[in-house]
Amino acid sequence: MSVKDCKIAIYGAGAMGTVLGALLTEGGLAVDLITRNKAHVEGMKKNGATIVCEADNVEKNIPVNALYPEEMTAGYDVIFLMTKQRFNGEIVQGLLPYLKKDGVICTTQNGLPESSVAKLAGNERTYGAATSFGATFHGEGKVSLTSKIEAMSMEVGGYCNDNSKNGLLCEVLSCVLKENFVKATDNLIGARWSKLAINAAFSGLSVVTGMTFGEVAKKRKTRKLALGVLRECMAVAKASGVTLAKMQGHDMEKLLGGKLAYLLLPIAMKKHKKLLSGMLKDVQNGRKCEIDFVNGVVVNEGERVGVPTPLCAQIVEMVHGIENGLYEISYKNADFFGL
Repeated sequence: MSVKDCKIAIYGAGAMGTVLGALLTEGGLAVDLITRNKAHVEGMKKNGATIVCEADNVEKNIPVNALYPEEMTAGYDVIFLMTKQRFNGEIVQGLLPYLKKDGVICTTQNGLPESSVAKLAGNERTYGAATSFGATFHGEGKVSLTSKIEAMSMEVGGYCNDNSKNGLLCEVLSCVLKENFVKATDNLIGARWSKLAINAAFSGLSVVTGMTFGEVAKKRKTRKLALGVLRECMAVAKASGVTLAKMQGHDMEKLLGGKLAYLLLPIAMKKHKKLLSGMLKDVQNGRKCEIDFVNGVVVNEGERVGVPTPLCAQIVEMVHGIENGLYEISYKNADFFGL
């Protein structure tokens, strides 16, 4: 079957989902962008998807096929799951009737989400993608891409299966960018942990401080905190028997575990310096964020393997405090960590 004949869905066309779905559409594929957000669906139906590429000073307007969940029809070969992880049980159960017998759900969610998908879809139909780009949701058909286009990447692999769909997923995703955007891995857990380490350090601290990833990497106190969180994550992964995947061709442990890490961190984050955590947007809009599925996962895994994770634990505590009105979002929160 040609990839052009595949039936593809982005379920959860928010900021990241709209970017991915629109770029796949621009690449020549038939893709359904699905969300419950009425204003966003109607905006895309009327005017297409508008992507403001902030780091490249480019704006794209791409006609897309936007749908409400109730407008879906059966027969999807690939469903990219891009909703909040908290609702995976309900959502995956609802998606199964729309998936072909040999179709797959590929989750792009943060943390370690594959096990919750596989409980319902089965290991053989569960794939994951570690994504390396960021986006901001504006609504009514408009989002911002906050990473440089050349820095965007995805790494895909199967969850406890034979990776038989890796080729199809790579062929699909290569329609976003022909070179260096997607690669297959037989070490999905290593790719997940590499991405989780970056998210735990930068997304968590973005919520606590209100700063972009670039600002977190530049300021002295938050740079030290980010490195501390990265090292906690690497220690937990190592104790869990996980071999971390390279990030954009770099060995994370060599790059960020050594003596030069403090100097290298702002350089490493340069292409993603304008990113703001999606969790920060959730908190600012009065919604509960997914900190328990990011830093909280590191804490839980650290307890399981006997590795202390005090920085991740404090980030979780502070983010929940911000959600409940006990703290304000501020760079001054870095002082509470005592580094």
